Amino acid sequence: MKRHLFLVVLTAICAATSGAQSPATPNRLQNRQDFDRWMTELSNWGRWGQDDQLGALNLVTPAKRKQALALVRDGVSVSLSRQAEKERAADNGSPFQHSMDSTGINNGGFACSDTYKVSYHGMAHTHLDSLCHMFHQGKMYNGFAQTNVTAQGALKLGVLNLKNGILSRAVLFDIPLLKGVEFLEPGTPIYPEDLDAWEKKAGVKVSAGDIIIIRTGRWARRASVGPWGGKYAGLHGSCARWLKERDVAIIGSDAASDVIPSGINDVSEPIHRLALVAMGALILDNCDLEAVSAAAKERQRWEFLLFMAPLAVPGGTGSPLNPIATF
Repeated sequence: MKRHLFLVVLTAICAATSGAQSPATPNRLQNRQDFDRWMTELSNWGRWGQDDQLGALNLVTPAKRKQALALVRDGVSVSLSRQAEKERAADNGSPFQHSMDSTGINNGGFACSDTYKVSYHGMAHTHLDSLCHMFHQGKMYNGFAQTNVTAQGALKLGVLNLKNGILSRAVLFDIPLLKGVEFLEPGTPIYPEDLDAWEKKAGVKVSAGDIIIIRTGRWARRASVGPWGGKYAGLHGSCARWLKERDVAIIGSDAASDVIPSGINDVSEPIHRLALVAMGALILDNCDLEAVSAAAKERQRWEFLLFMAPLAVPGGTGSPLNPIATF
C-alpha cells in the first residue's frame, strides 16, 4: 500500500514538473515555426461549413449591421479612399490610367466618354483583397486549393462573393496620435500592446464583426517628405492572435496593414497571410485616413459606420474601393 502511494505521489510530481517546463505559446510571433503553427491555431477553416466562402464576414450579422447604423449621429460622411494616383512614383509602379475616348466637342457629339485601367494590388491604390488573394502551402482560406485560381480568374473565394456590399462598425486606431507624433517612420512595427493602449486611450473595445482601421500617418508623411518605397509602418505579425481573439472581420490601413519588412526571418506579410488564409478576414490596403482621423478627433469618437461596395467582377481577386465612413 505504501509503495503504491509513493508511486502515485511520484507520478504527480513528475507531471507537475513536466507541465512547468513545457514552453507556453509565445505572444510574439518570432520565426517561421511560430508562423506555421499560428496558421493552424488561428484558423477559421470549417467554422462556417466546408463550403463557406465568406470567412470572417459571417460575423457581420444583421444585428451587427443594425449596431453600426445606430452609430450614425451627425449624418456626416468621409471617404477613406486615396485619390487615384496617375503618376509613377517610388510607391506607385502601376499608375492609374485614364484616357478620354471622346470629349463630345470635336466630333459634334452630345456626350463624352473615357476609359479607366488600373492594376490595383500594390502600395498606391485603395483596394480590397478578397480571400483568394493569398495562399499557404498550396491552400487558400477554408482549404480550397490554390489551383482554383486560373488564368480566367478565381473559381473560389473571389470578390463576386462580396457583391451585396459590406456594412459594419469600424474602429479607427490612430497610432501616431497614441505615440504623440504626426506619423510613424517607415518600418515601425505596431504591437498588440499598442492596440490595447489605444483602446484604453480612446475608450473603445473591438468586438466580433468589427472592421479595424490602422492609421500610421503614411499619407501625412508622403505629403511632407514625398513618396518612398521598401519600408512601411504597420502591424507586427504578433497582432494576428489579437485579431483572432477579437473576431475582427476586416483589417484596413493606410499602407499594407503589415509592417514592411516584417522583422521575421523567412516570413513576409504575416498579417496578410494569417488574416486572408487562416482567419478568412478581408484586407483593405492604402486607405487615406487623414480626413477620417480629423473627423474622429473633432468628435472625440473613434467608432463609426463603414460601408464599401466592391466591383462585381467574376473571378476577381479584389477590387479598387472607396470606403465611406459615416459619423
